[in-house]
Amino acid sequence: MEISKKLEDGRLTLKVSGRLDTNTSPDLEAELKLDGVNEIRFDFADLEYISSAGLRVLMTAQKAMMACGGEMSIASPNEMVSSVFDITGMSSIFTIV
Repeated sequence: MEISKKLEDGRLTLKVSGRLDTNTSPDLEAELKLDGVNEIRFDFADLEYISSAGLRVLMTAQKAMMACGGEMSIASPNEMVSSVFDITGMSSIFTIV
């Protein structure tokens, strides 16, 4: 998994490529330093796979944003990642653009 990170005016954008699973989810979690962040956007255009461990990281980020009145969104998930969101019911919890 590769992560590119951009913080601008309180908006954290994380472009994630490869596989987000048990082995790589701690790496994404480590990138979620949320001091001064009021919006998170995950760019999943190049994400190939997401497991329950990856979903847990996203839920943690969502809860943190809700607690501080911020927003979180997921951009450009492919068909496979979108189907995981649909099957698990996460598509109704996350803002997907």
